[in-house]
Formats: sequence, C-alpha cells, structure tokens
Amino acid sequence: LTERNYSDLTQQCWDYFVDLMRHVTTSELCDWKVISRPYSELQDCLEVWAERLNYGYPNAVAEQYIFQSHHRYFHNCTLEHPVYFDPPEDVLLAMIIAPICLIPFLVTLVIWRSKDSKAQA
Repeated sequence: LTERNYSDLTQQCWDYFVDLMRHVTTSELCDWKVISRPYSELQDCLEVWAERLNYGYPNAVAEQYIFQSHHRYFHNCTLEHPVYFDPPEDVLLAMIIAPICLIPFLVTLVIWRSKDSKAQA
C-alpha cells in the first residue's frame, strides 16, 4: 500500500519535472547549469515523499523516475571531460607503501654521505 501511495504522490514530482524541462531547449539539455535545478527538484521531491511515508530512499519507484528522466532527456549527453576513478587497491597500496619504504633508505644514504664527507675533510 505504501508503494502505491508513493507512486501516486511521486507522479506529481514527475509531472512538475516534465513541466520544468519544457523550458529547456535541446541545446541546453546537457548543460548542468541549466538542468541541475529541475533534476534536483525531482530528486528532492522523490526523497521528501519517501520520508513522509516512511518509505526507504532510494527505492525502486524513485530509481524508475530517475532512469526515465535520463532516458527521455539526457540519453544523448556525453562527458566532455573524462571522469577519474581511484586506482585499484593493489596499485593504490603500492603507491602508498613505496614512498614509505624509500624514506629509511634515503635517511640512511644522507647520514652515510654526511659521515663520508666529514671523514674526507
């Protein structure tokens, strides 16, 4: 019953989102500055109704609206700038441990060289 109530109420969220998107031109569909407000309004509305009905968020109904928005409006958007991800854990671990292991070696080298230069003087 809660899911049905949520679906009925969130239809208003969708209708409002569609109304806001009517004012967005085709060339602006992939401009985050333009679409962030309608998109955020949709997400906020879906989340608020979930809270009011004590219905978990995110949920299947909300996800369906989000997917529907992407399919209908944003399917032709591509990323102009690449998205960077964290490296795999083994690479990250190697990048952290290598400098740590190198520090004692460098300290030893500096001490040894400083002793060597004192002995020559």
